[in-house]
Amino acid sequence: MNTESKNRVLSKLAKLLDAHREEIISQNQADISNCNGLDESLMDRLKVDHKKVDGMIASVNEVKSIADPEGEVLYSYDHPDGMQIENRTVPFGNILIIYESRPDVTIEAAVSAFKAGNKILLKGGKEARLSNLYLVRLWHDALISCDESKEWVTYLDMDREATQKLIADNTHNAHLIIPRGGDGLINYVRSNTNIPLIVSGRGNNFVYIHDDADFEMAVDIVLNGKSRLSVCNATDKVLINKNLPGLQDKVSKLNDALTSMNIAVHGDQHVSTSLESVQSIEGKEIWDEEFLSADILLGLVDDEKSAIEMINQHSGGHSGTIVTSSKQAAELFQKEVDCAAVYHNASTRYTDGGQFGFGAEIAISTQKLHFRGPIGLGQLITNKWFISGSGQTR
Repeated sequence: MNTESKNRVLSKLAKLLDAHREEIISQNQADISNCNGLDESLMDRLKVDHKKVDGMIASVNEVKSIADPEGEVLYSYDHPDGMQIENRTVPFGNILIIYESRPDVTIEAAVSAFKAGNKILLKGGKEARLSNLYLVRLWHDALISCDESKEWVTYLDMDREATQKLIADNTHNAHLIIPRGGDGLINYVRSNTNIPLIVSGRGNNFVYIHDDADFEMAVDIVLNGKSRLSVCNATDKVLINKNLPGLQDKVSKLNDALTSMNIAVHGDQHVSTSLESVQSIEGKEIWDEEFLSADILLGLVDDEKSAIEMINQHSGGHSGTIVTSSKQAAELFQKEVDCAAVYHNASTRYTDGGQFGFGAEIAISTQKLHFRGPIGLGQLITNKWFISGSGQTR
């Protein structure tokens, strides 16, 4: 499909989403009514309201406006024997997205894969079944109205046994799997398939407050990191340099600010001993945990080097932030912290395809291959060599 045809489908999809927003929300309300016992973070992911529909429409329109990555010439060479050699970007082919709870993935992840020239196989969670089926119906309406095959987007409405067979035996000829969900889902897919993966890994993101930090700024950054609880770019751990002037008063102020947001504050031995309201941690395992809840952990470190070591040992490799007035300290932190996104004086909540100018994202990869960080339109391609000759032999 050429770029003009892709964009025509996306324009129609955006209009259909707007025209049928009440039906989308109604289907989602039925899904919510069918779900009992979902925790707060999962319910946040499942719920679709007018704001989320607006977000879907904005993602479609932004992806439409971004240049098509398919067919770009990455390298060319005139061979001495008279052949023309080119390396061009090409689609992966069939991308299988397996995801939990979030119906907006059905639009926002799929549009990037579609614009890059891929066919999309969607396997959403049963808790969002009605929402997903309705959104795929809108995908099909957009494709058919533009004289394109509805096979560009396929929803796999299958049970657990069929899904397991899909993953193990590649029953739908997928060329790439992107699992979006918790560690359980990701580890299961990784252990039971030979299909290449792009892993949207866990968060467990850290903020390090250096001894020269603007503390008011640091508090704002930490609070913003907990402004949504169910997202992988939320802040879970805060490391504070023990040489920060007025340490006791500042830690107390941060604790009060978090408590006022109904965040449960946990602390290492140093923090919990000095503040009675802070819950003391019992073991080191909590440093590895991605909370996805109204919890945060505060700890003291000796220096920047110690903070970097802690982050590299315990984080999910997603995002890390340093708050400092020192460009030298920031540069060391950003070079040495082994995360996909490393920040100086900014919130981890910015690790997002839309915030990075991708329009929509399909995942945030914590792998180092194929790409790292937010995966959007420009990363959903691979490459192939095209050689044109006139009978040359070597």
